[in-house]
Amino acid sequence: MGQTAMLSPTVTNTSSTSITLSTMTVNGAPYSATGLTLPLTLVMGQSVSFTVTFVPTATGPANGTLQFNGNAATLKLSGSGESQQSLIANPPNLPFGNVQTGNTTTALMSLTNNESSSVTISQQSTSAAFSTQGLSLPLTLATGHSVTFSITFSPTTVGPVVGLFEGLGSKNNVLIAIPLTGTGTAPGQLTVSPASLNFGNVNVGSSSSQAGTLSATGASVTLSSATSNSSEFTLSGLTLPATIAAGQSIGYTTTFTPQSSGTASATLPFVSNASDPNASENLTGTGIAAQSYNVSLSWSASTSMVSGYNVYRGTKSGGPYSKINSTLDPSTTYTDSTVATGQTYYYVTTSVNYSGKESAYSNQAQAVIP
Repeated sequence: MGQTAMLSPTVTNTSSTSITLSTMTVNGAPYSATGLTLPLTLVMGQSVSFTVTFVPTATGPANGTLQFNGNAATLKLSGSGESQQSLIANPPNLPFGNVQTGNTTTALMSLTNNESSSVTISQQSTSAAFSTQGLSLPLTLATGHSVTFSITFSPTTVGPVVGLFEGLGSKNNVLIAIPLTGTGTAPGQLTVSPASLNFGNVNVGSSSSQAGTLSATGASVTLSSATSNSSEFTLSGLTLPATIAAGQSIGYTTTFTPQSSGTASATLPFVSNASDPNASENLTGTGIAAQSYNVSLSWSASTSMVSGYNVYRGTKSGGPYSKINSTLDPSTTYTDSTVATGQTYYYVTTSVNYSGKESAYSNQAQAVIP
């Protein structure tokens, strides 16, 4: 007496047409029902859950009924009021709410000795998808003393789940009964976009990066890990673990750094609590040996008596130029092997006579490096 118990029944439309719930009537003073806003129309096969509460006001059995649309559907209600519980639960019941199948949620529960003498809990029992942790039995509680432990809910199916925790005495008498409720929900879906990435040809020692997106639908998805099975492909831009809300997306970057020539491939799995716990992305790329380039220069010989030539190079048309030959070149050709890919260079030459006097710049030649 003075305590509250709650259970969560379900009403289902099993007909072949839609049915409208117009009225819900509870007969029996200790009982009440909440959680439904009427009128409510259920299509064929649709279910809806609600809550029935029992608050005994007297000792002994108490019966009642809950009826929809007059007597179209009737739920019988029964319970018993006790003068005093040996143990008091805090909270008096545990509604876990919605939990994705395959996941676990935990709540704390405390039991307090409500007797004038010590009470011994010899056994415990839980039902459905509920279990306890941290309650070592047998356990004796002195008057007014308490014990705290945890109850976990691990749904394996979609839909409402109703269970019960019972603390039993040495003669299997019930010292405490705690209603447990929860609803298993479907896990979210994780989409990896694009499903595959092809990096094409990349020079060995160089890198190429591409972007990807992870999206959650249906329910939130929590990523726990993501590691490529090849050291040539790396992932960045994600801090794990990470939770993606339903209907939302997050981005990431994959980088290919070939270590040798040839085709490379890898798989990048995204481990999560989604319906597909190992959604993945296929990665491919080809490593190619880096090409080196040189510029071959030649020019007409000076009509004067000269001891050799100097070669100058700049990165802007018209200069400035810097000399790139270390010693005077006696020939009329020169090979520049210090060029960088993707650059454009401008060359001029000068002639030097036997007195060391240097001529003006020749005409300019341009070379574009791939």
